[in-house]
Formats: sequence, C-alpha cells, structure tokens
Amino acid sequence: MFKAPLCLTFTVKASAAEKKKVLIVNTNSGGHAVIGFYFAKELLGSGHEVTTMTVGEQNSDKMKKPPFSRFSACSGLVQECWCEAVLFISSAGIYVPTDEPPHVEGDAVKASAGHVGVEKYIAEIFNSWAVFRPQYMIGSGNNKDCEEWFFDRIVRKRPVPIPGSGMQLTNIAHVRDLSSMLTLAVENAEAANGKIFNCVSDRAVTLDGMAKLCAQAAEPRSAKDILGWHATTNLPEDLKERFDEYVKIGRDKKPIQFDIDDKILEFLKVPVAV
Repeated sequence: MFKAPLCLTFTVKASAAEKKKVLIVNTNSGGHAVIGFYFAKELLGSGHEVTTMTVGEQNSDKMKKPPFSRFSACSGLVQECWCEAVLFISSAGIYVPTDEPPHVEGDAVKASAGHVGVEKYIAEIFNSWAVFRPQYMIGSGNNKDCEEWFFDRIVRKRPVPIPGSGMQLTNIAHVRDLSSMLTLAVENAEAANGKIFNCVSDRAVTLDGMAKLCAQAAEPRSAKDILGWHATTNLPEDLKERFDEYVKIGRDKKPIQFDIDDKILEFLKVPVAV
C-alpha cells in the first residue's frame, strides 16, 4: 500500500521583516536529492521558516539513508506554509553542446530535454519564478555516485578508464553553493524573478584529473551580477572531505564488481593488479 509522502517540518525564529515561509518539494533520487537538505539548512540558518516534502514511502530503505535520514536533525513545527515565488532546479545538461565552452545563461537548449518543458510551463503559469541550472553536485549525503566512481577504482589500485583523451572539461560545484544561491533568490525574489541562473564552480576540471583544476570555465554570470552570489567550491578540499566519508562508511572495503572495466582493460591489454 502506498503511504503518504514523507513530510518533515521545522522552524527557527526571526524578525517579521526578514522571515520567509518556504516549501521545499524534494525528489527522492538522482543528483537533486541532496539539494533540499542543504537548502533547508541554509534557509534555517538565515532565519526563515521551512517545510520540506519528499516524495516516497516514509519507512522505505531509501528514506533511512542520507540525505533523508539527516532531516531529523532539524526539528520544530510550521503551522502554515506559502511561497511567493517558484524556484525550479533544472539542469545544465539541457544545453546544446558547444565548441566554445563554458555555457552561459541564454545559450541554446535541447528542445527534447524534459527540464525545458518544465521551465516553459513554470514561466507561463506563475507570476514570480526563477530557474537554476546546476551541472554536477558534490557534497556529503549525495546518493548518486560521482566522485565515488573514481574512489572505487583508486583505493583498489585499479586503472581508471577515461574515454577519449581525458582532457574533456566538466564542472563540479559543492551543493552548499547552490543552496546559498537559492537562499539569495528567496530573499531577493523581485530581483530573481523571471531569471535563469547557472550554478557552477568558477573553475573546470578534466576527466583525466578529477581533482586537478585545469582551466577557468563555466562562469555563473547572472547569479553574481543579479544576486551578489559567490562560489565557495574548493574541489581538492571538497574531495578530501568526500573521501573521508567514503572510508568512514566502509565503501573502500566493500566487494565491487568491475565487469565493464575488465572488458575494456582486456581489450586494451592493460594489466590489472590482483
């Protein structure tokens, strides 16, 4: 039997002039799952009232894992909740590939991308809205493998298969940066209204290095100019934090199959340490 969605509520006190009431509708999967937790913490720390709602069965195994298991650290009660603006977390993956990166707000997007349809719907239906387009998120409690994919191979002294030259650029930002950007939009709803914001780090990283910053790229211009936002992502330090947690939960000792890796390495005649 389907159970009601998990709905955790909490609040802190603030002056009436500063306080906003915010409803966070959080997904229960994918890279966006951890965003709601960090966003809630950021809002509470700034004195706002927060209600969170996560789609899923309250007693499911997934709800017992981070980030959902950590919501209980925020306690209290909100009797009513309203939003004067709709903030939608989209994705930087909707941009049409370009030979001149980084992408900036206003670049062409893929008409077939599902996020594009939602963005258009929100712009048509709501009077006050803003869209945020993160690329790859890093942060404690993330339930989607990203950096763990590299850790799994590195700690077992296995080769790390990288497609192509390995010099392809990507962008990884800490989820706290997106949370601070969202909070600024809550507090400056009029300035954020009708805008699209990329949420990315100030620096890019190659697939080949992952922890080695190699080029200036992916500048999130709109959020800096309109909201006065600044990034705090420090990928080398953030990856150290993530690796400490990786070891703490024992994933470095967990048996893992590398069937696809083994086929690639066998074809390339690359030896693998036993």
